[in-house]
Amino acid sequence: MIPLILFICLGIVVLVIFEIRARKEQKANNDTIASESQNDSQTSNEPRDPDDGCCGEHLVCERETLLQTNAEIIYYDDEELDTLAGISPEEYTDEQYQMLRDVFNTLQAKDVPGWVRSIQLRNIQLPLDIREEALLIVVERRKA
Repeated sequence: MIPLILFICLGIVVLVIFEIRARKEQKANNDTIASESQNDSQTSNEPRDPDDGCCGEHLVCERETLLQTNAEIIYYDDEELDTLAGISPEEYTDEQYQMLRDVFNTLQAKDVPGWVRSIQLRNIQLPLDIREEALLIVVERRKA
């Protein structure tokens, strides 16, 4: 009986040690990412998504959601798309569709979630095929 109790206590101690170690590593990784992000933002002239970094304090990282948590619209060199606001995707002309497709095709994968949030805030509806491709990219980025 006593060996069983000792074995269980030892198992609990090992689990606690691993949990503490994992949390320290996660904090160190978050600090490293935050410092790299800060250095990149100081040296880069590209538009940055304010949700690009994750603080680690939420159960689900806010950058993984396509819902906008603030009302700031970020443009991805796509101001011409504002002419599509309020128009149903079924009503897009071939030229309007191609304009959306061209912007989407030039985006880097890391910019897609922010761009989709920007499109939503600007009341621009994506055609089904572009929306599905964007969601696939977002899902792939979540897995990475």
